[in-house]
Amino acid sequence: MVLKIRLARFGRRRNPCYNIVVAQARSARNSKPIEVLGTYDPLAKLPPNIDGQKYKDIKLDSTRAKYWLGVGAQPSDPVWRLLSMVRNFFFKKRKRL
Repeated sequence: MVLKIRLARFGRRRNPCYNIVVAQARSARNSKPIEVLGTYDPLAKLPPNIDGQKYKDIKLDSTRAKYWLGVGAQPSDPVWRLLSMVRNFFFKKRKRL
């Protein structure tokens, strides 16, 4: 059973949001996941204190993500980029096969 950490889309049309999920590699994109690790909102928003800089929201349970990576779950390319943006994850450059 190969596990993947990947994005599952939800939200309205032209307003995407994604759940960061652990799922079997051969299952459909929006099928029932094994576990939901967090969310990612790719649309840039202004913070409440309005300093002029927009941000994209990433909420992630880093302890569970580290657990699944330790067990052998493979992150997809977009999730790899998101995890490298989070402070607690330090990755070497990913090799492309």
